[in-house]
Amino acid sequence: MIRFLDLQKEIKVTEVQGRYVTNAAVFPFLNNLKSSKFVVENIGESVLGKTIKDVTFGLGNHKILMWSQMHGNESTTTKAVLDFLSFISEDSDLANSILKNCTIKIIPILNPDGAEAYTRINANEVDLNRDAQKRTQPESKVLRSVYEQFKPDYCFNLHDQRTIFNVGATSKPATVSFLAPAHDEKRTISPTRGQSMQLIVAMNKELQQYIPGQIGRYDDGFNANCVGDTFQMLNKPTILFESGHFPDDYQREKTRALIFCAILRAVNVISLQSINDYAQKEYFEIPENGKLFYDILINDAEIINKSLAKDSKLGVLYKETLVEGELAFVPTVEILEKNSGFYGHITYNCLNSSDLEELKSNKKLIDVIS
Repeated sequence: MIRFLDLQKEIKVTEVQGRYVTNAAVFPFLNNLKSSKFVVENIGESVLGKTIKDVTFGLGNHKILMWSQMHGNESTTTKAVLDFLSFISEDSDLANSILKNCTIKIIPILNPDGAEAYTRINANEVDLNRDAQKRTQPESKVLRSVYEQFKPDYCFNLHDQRTIFNVGATSKPATVSFLAPAHDEKRTISPTRGQSMQLIVAMNKELQQYIPGQIGRYDDGFNANCVGDTFQMLNKPTILFESGHFPDDYQREKTRALIFCAILRAVNVISLQSINDYAQKEYFEIPENGKLFYDILINDAEIINKSLAKDSKLGVLYKETLVEGELAFVPTVEILEKNSGFYGHITYNCLNSSDLEELKSNKKLIDVIS
């Protein structure tokens, strides 16, 4: 049996890569989907009049709604759903089984203005994931309208998370995180929230094959203004996907593949209605996310910057910045307590000559910290 991660390499949509993903990148792919399998529709417009599209396919009774780039600068899951569409377009037994048993609707980019500006917010500077109740924004109204017309049985809320997250108290990055959103202040487990947990257990089992120990559980604090919490309140099993950092994968192409695997596993479990094969209690065995990572950790930094005290430690976080249509990773620096328990995706010990030499070769970083 072919592994899903190997399968992704065969069907990957190679024309859409990197972190900067907009309508201009996605629409040509959507327009070339086979009309015999897929229905692509214009479902509304953004604040600035950009088109929002969805794709619908399948003939089955189990209805799944997915949406990505609610936050415009969170594009990894958009790439993953394109790969999922590519997989479905192939004539395989698994794809045909899903088409027979499920009807799926995907909004690849809900916030096209934010995608083009590479911002979390929309053009009115509103976080759409805090607009679920009032629905003041056109994009929020589009999503709710699709939800009410489609009447999904399951909802996949697709996002990216920052590089700061680790798994539990370990030094492993949270490459993928999940959440079964709460549906009330007490965070009780309703039957539909329980199904969300079981689907997450299924996806966790799939991903542990590829990234053992790198799957986290997102904080489940209740916020009725969040879309996931709102749909959970409406008794629809809803899952939050968070695409995170894999070592040396700042373009998130490896994470993209892992999200594809997770989506395919969850959809197949829904298709076969095998949810009860997965124990709800195992959801709570997934460690919660910590926030212990910096992109770069520099020990004994006074060797680079003489104004720093002995045994100084610096933490560097990249600020993702759009510069003339290209995404740049701009380093920002914080001075840390020397006994702080942070980790670095890259760590330099300036007392080590090879580390020091490598660090000095990074002129942009040296300019910031010296």
